[in-house]
Amino acid sequence: MQGTVRSFDPQSRSGTVLLDDGVELPYDADAFATSTVRHLRIGQRVQLQTTGEGADLRVTGVSIYTLHG
Repeated sequence: MQGTVRSFDPQSRSGTVLLDDGVELPYDADAFATSTVRHLRIGQRVQLQTTGEGADLRVTGVSIYTLHG
């Protein structure tokens, strides 16, 4: 799943992402636990690992989205 960073607080390492369908999801520092990502920029595309569905959808991982050509 992919999304766009809507907000990022570098001190708490938490924020929100907008999914392509317009749904806004929060993420916290735990979403970075297995990632090398240390900072995100508003508007940056990210790859998301999630769990659950619908109202129970949660971000469990965030990585920087890259295109491979």
